[in-house]
Amino acid sequence: MTTTTNLSLFQTLLLVLACQCCAEVAAVFDHVKVAANPIDGIVSTANQQHRPPAPPLPLGIGTLANSRGRVAINSTKAAVDLKGNGNGNAVFDVKKYGAKANGKSDDAQAFMTTWIAACRNTTGPAKFLIPKGTFLVGPVVFAGPCQSRPITIEIQGTVKATTDISEYSSPDWISIEGITGLILTGSGVFDGQGASAWPYNDCKTNNNCQILPNSIKFTRLNHSIVDGLTSINSKGFHTSVFRCYNFTATNMNIIAPGNSPNTDGMHLSTSKLVTISSSTIGTGDDCVSIGHSCEKITVTNVTCGPGHGISIGSLGRYKTEKSVLDVLVQNCTIFNATNGVRIKTWADTISGSAVGIIFDNIVMRKVKNPIIIDQTYGTKKKKASKWKISNVHFKNIRGTSTTNVAVLLECSELFPCEGVELRDINLSYGGASLKNTTIVSSCLNAKIRTFGVQNPPACVV
Repeated sequence: MTTTTNLSLFQTLLLVLACQCCAEVAAVFDHVKVAANPIDGIVSTANQQHRPPAPPLPLGIGTLANSRGRVAINSTKAAVDLKGNGNGNAVFDVKKYGAKANGKSDDAQAFMTTWIAACRNTTGPAKFLIPKGTFLVGPVVFAGPCQSRPITIEIQGTVKATTDISEYSSPDWISIEGITGLILTGSGVFDGQGASAWPYNDCKTNNNCQILPNSIKFTRLNHSIVDGLTSINSKGFHTSVFRCYNFTATNMNIIAPGNSPNTDGMHLSTSKLVTISSSTIGTGDDCVSIGHSCEKITVTNVTCGPGHGISIGSLGRYKTEKSVLDVLVQNCTIFNATNGVRIKTWADTISGSAVGIIFDNIVMRKVKNPIIIDQTYGTKKKKASKWKISNVHFKNIRGTSTTNVAVLLECSELFPCEGVELRDINLSYGGASLKNTTIVSSCLNAKIRTFGVQNPPACVV
């Protein structure tokens, strides 16, 4: 069969359905072009902390994901009205496309049918609407590029993940990818129903473990906004941002128990111009983790706790990782957490750097390690990290530490930390076990400059 290189994605999807995954269709997919992303030159197979690379995604505007892999939706369901309501501001309600909203039937296929209609709308902006109700949904992929710009996903109801982890062939429950001008908003809830899956989080000891899926993964999004997202009890990460450009997340409410494993609130990697603001995050892992190959990241007015604090890293685990540049964490409160603000790199790994990191105006309340640089993360090896940390500023950080070491800077012997500024640090002991405890600073291979108040006293280097 002879194919051309300019098929639309919708035509390609119909071809897949007609040929039922024949060999000729694979050749078509090889020639379909995807819209360029400003950071597509940054390539990484290790796109998530704690996780191996995700399998490649097939191209198309919508797929279901099951234990056999991602498959195209049923062809009889794909024949949908692409005109919406015809008023130039089309609304596509999942219930009108077959969603039962009874909390028992899997509404994944209805969601995908609705997505195809919204994504291919040609009358102007489109809204993918999840109305009030409870929707049980298995793994799905909302893929672009879309003709509708902007395209809005509005959630008013509760979307619950299916609990059988054997259904998740990829490490994501809801994947949103390849879109310019996405808006995700609404007062509803994404419920990962993670409690039944957390006991299976044994990848540190079991090489054949089942990787628990992220609740929502954003991939290759340009100029996109997430406003008002509520995510509870994810199986893995609540949200992951990968290869995104100009991405804003605000007014989020992310919740999981403090003992839930690897439930990071928002994990970033290979992304540029990302802002996280005005949000409340309490999980069993990092509230925000900024991974490799990130640049120009801003985290402001975030309340974090419980959890592992706000972290840069971990960095240096995989060979494809690149540097982290220009990160600002400002006006945040961290409470009942194991860490406050942290930079963590693996020992004895690839070379890289973290440069231009600012932690400013941070309040700590009962935090175990308020200020920490850890360049021996993830290993008991005594070999030095090859990741170079420089131009780091800890400014106006105050509150209580539950341990006597409130400032811990453990840098690499091979590449000592340079240009570390401690300005107006005012921490006191707030633990329950020891009374009248004097807190201290501990430093190794760190070149420090101090300004203003220093409590505990800064290390003498």
